[in-house]
Amino acid sequence: MGEYNEKKETCGTICLKYLLFTFNFFFWLAGLAVMAVGVWTLVQKSDYISLLPSSMYAATAYILVIAGAVVMVTGFLGCCATFKERKSLLKVYFILLLCIFILEVLAGILAYIYYQQCAPFCSQLNDELKQSLKNTMTMKYKQPGEDKVTNAVDKLQQEFKCCGSNNSQDWKESAWIRSPESEGRLVPDSCCKTMSNRCGIREHPSNIYKVEGGCITKLETFIRSHLLIIGAVGLGIGFVQVFGMIFTCCLYKSLKSEPY
Repeated sequence: MGEYNEKKETCGTICLKYLLFTFNFFFWLAGLAVMAVGVWTLVQKSDYISLLPSSMYAATAYILVIAGAVVMVTGFLGCCATFKERKSLLKVYFILLLCIFILEVLAGILAYIYYQQCAPFCSQLNDELKQSLKNTMTMKYKQPGEDKVTNAVDKLQQEFKCCGSNNSQDWKESAWIRSPESEGRLVPDSCCKTMSNRCGIREHPSNIYKVEGGCITKLETFIRSHLLIIGAVGLGIGFVQVFGMIFTCCLYKSLKSEPY
């Protein structure tokens, strides 16, 4: 009877090991995906994100890269702890899982609370962002030494199908538009629906993004929607981690009860 119980416990331990290994494999993939999103954001979206006065979105991307790396290391540690059946490693792994879980849940909750509570202040914040982006566009576009800003503005207007911070009228205050270098353009060529050389000399709605709205509104909508998605993903991964912690506790208890 004792031999049967020992075999039963061993079989249960093996099942736990493979369950925990499977969890860690997908946990590692999740970390890789999170880090990839952060790197993609920094590489592909850094141009027009740099136009914003706040570094919040860029900081979020860096946090994603760091969090993804930590999750990948934790997943690898979990795999090592599982197959080596080292109780000390399992303890470290459980503590790391618990810390990541608490941080993810807190970050998700705080992001949601901030998103809800910022509503009364969004109008004032949006006005400040509009003015800041307007100043950047009108004062730095096509100016000497401002190639990065110029490329970022062109990319922003083409990608979001917009013209100006508030609207296309913002470009009337542009230092470049008022200069001879603009060659009679009323708006930059990147405002055009079909971009071509000197297409910005005609500002009719059929030619430029005149009635589609300003760039800052679309950029803010894009950022807010992605922050919500990031928060939801963080809470989802945190929920899945609960099962990883349960599996870890069960395996630890099973290993502790086995004779060596």
